[in-house]
Amino acid sequence: MDQLYNNVSFNCSKIITQQYSTSFSIGIKTLHKSLRNPIYGIYGFVRLADEIVDTFHDQDKERLLHEYRTETFKAIDQQIHLNPVLNAFQSVVRRYDIPNELIESFLDSMEMDLHQTAYDRELFEKYLYGSAEVVGLMCLKVFCDGDDQLYDSLHTYAQSLGAAFQKINFLRDIQSDIEDRGRVYFPGLDFKRFSEKDKANIEREIRLELDHALVGIRKLPKSARTGVYLSYIYYAALFQKIRKLPASQIMRVRVRVHDAVKMRLLAFTYLKSAFYII
Repeated sequence: MDQLYNNVSFNCSKIITQQYSTSFSIGIKTLHKSLRNPIYGIYGFVRLADEIVDTFHDQDKERLLHEYRTETFKAIDQQIHLNPVLNAFQSVVRRYDIPNELIESFLDSMEMDLHQTAYDRELFEKYLYGSAEVVGLMCLKVFCDGDDQLYDSLHTYAQSLGAAFQKINFLRDIQSDIEDRGRVYFPGLDFKRFSEKDKANIEREIRLELDHALVGIRKLPKSARTGVYLSYIYYAALFQKIRKLPASQIMRVRVRVHDAVKMRLLAFTYLKSAFYII
């Protein structure tokens, strides 16, 4: 493939990452430079799919997502695509041997967002796996760079991290998910009567997953460890802010970590990394 087009493709995914997520952009910058483009490639791919189901309200979302799925696997088969985001992603898939099962599961969860508005436990676990855990596994494929033994030893930690991040997102976005999209992700809950007990039960799950994930982060290759840890402590900070709010309030406000705090977390992470504390 032409190197100039390849560079342009990854730059497009980089721009998407920077525009949509300040926190992930900062985290990626702390990865070893050899890992940055591949992670941009993964983020660009999942971000576009998410935008189709979440924001393209005046479009035929089902048709667009079906086309996106078709073109994704066409790009992988043909090893090139004129959509630069798909071109970057197919390059990552082939370079790091990302299984089709992970990609299919992700797209299946995106499709669930088109039709599913409430979840029982089984559907919730399926959605969580496809929308979040497999993204962590795709990134882990990049971090392990062909070391299948290392990947196998870390994949459950990557799934825990993805699940925790997604559940924190769900708590943060409860108001917009219900009011703007008509979705209730957590199974068996009536958010019109969302109680402190309900909130505490969800937070207990998240805490266990974050603790489990941290064990795996410390086992990552050095090239990836600092960047993943930074994302971890950013989400941990967001989680702490959510925990301090009563259940009634998280239904009314969208909690966020301010940019100044993110910068302090970045400095803290670099300091810990420099002294091999992570």
